[in-house]
Amino acid sequence: MGYTKDAVKGISWIGTLRFSTRAIAFIRTIILARILIPSQFGAYGVAILIVSMLEVLTETGVNVVLVQEKDDIEEYISSAWIISIVRGCIIGGIILVSAHFISSFFHSKESYPLLILISLVPILKGFINPSVVRFQRDLTFHKEFWYRLVIFSVDAVVAIVVALITKSAISFVFGLLAGVITEIILSFVMIRPRPYFSYQLEFLKRIINRGKWVTVSGIFHYLFQNFDNIVVGRMLGTGQLGLYQMAYTISIIPITEITDVFSRVTFPVYAKIEHDRSRLKRAFLKTIVIISILTIPFGVVLFFFSHQLVYIILGNKWSPITVVLPMLAISAVIRAIFGFSATLFLAVNKQEYVSIITFASILGLAFSIVPLVYSYGIRGAGMSSLIGVGLSFPLILYFLVKVLKKH
Repeated sequence: MGYTKDAVKGISWIGTLRFSTRAIAFIRTIILARILIPSQFGAYGVAILIVSMLEVLTETGVNVVLVQEKDDIEEYISSAWIISIVRGCIIGGIILVSAHFISSFFHSKESYPLLILISLVPILKGFINPSVVRFQRDLTFHKEFWYRLVIFSVDAVVAIVVALITKSAISFVFGLLAGVITEIILSFVMIRPRPYFSYQLEFLKRIINRGKWVTVSGIFHYLFQNFDNIVVGRMLGTGQLGLYQMAYTISIIPITEITDVFSRVTFPVYAKIEHDRSRLKRAFLKTIVIISILTIPFGVVLFFFSHQLVYIILGNKWSPITVVLPMLAISAVIRAIFGFSATLFLAVNKQEYVSIITFASILGLAFSIVPLVYSYGIRGAGMSSLIGVGLSFPLILYFLVKVLKKH
């Protein structure tokens, strides 16, 4: 059975979804950047760093396992729901208990109320119907388009309205809460089956066994993506953290979004054809070429015209980010092209490859970022990001050859 037609349709729908949602997020960011100041963005950045860290540390890999499962997943949905609820409550509780320590660590009193409120987000997310994986598993991306578009729109509108009223970073969190509540409702209205309070011990054991490398790779991925943010926030304060995260948003996120679109669509396709390595190789190489064509021009424009783009889009108060944008643009292109290999490795059940590659990147980042940030500020963080990406090259190439040559 051929999956090319389904994949092309999926890429079209997911591509449209990503473009639409990122356009909404981009407009929201521009509006909020005019209303709020960098330190407020930084305070929210601290809260998101902690939520993301705890979500990664408690990642079960349940969604990956549900997509990889060859049989029908209906009997596992309730067990997956119970796992998500328990996990969400644990994350929310940890944030509540540690909020004071976290705000003190980052020298940011403003982040404390944000942490208290944002603790509700993971708790609520736990109640989302796990059947949402059917969008990806069944390649029904046209349904996911409308599902995600409504959620992102609610998030953006609420955040902007609250920001206009309060002129506070709390607007970010209200947007998140509105989006999560909307997703809970839609996940039960639009998708079947609906879960109930029941679980299968056998499925829980399978999640632990098959999801362990997903969890490990997720931890490593978080550290690589956010260790620079943690160091910048700790050493330079939330003002510089807000600037650095804005630079990251403008440079890396738009480019890596392209990779994410292809990853979401090709992962289930690769998983279905992983037994035919010749076919898998052709599909992978074609996708890499397309990703390169789409990402390199964007990176070039950002590298050479960063000053003009920042002035037009964000205004003068964000001009300090131009010192780091060119380096992050290079890093983004490299991450997009070579980072797509993780999709292939996950599809052939080689999660450990992703963990090893990401760990190498973390080492490069960890050993270089503190002295570079101390000497060059946020520009040094950009340099360290490049070093981390560069160290992963040899391993990525080695594992790609190993997977694609296997018969």
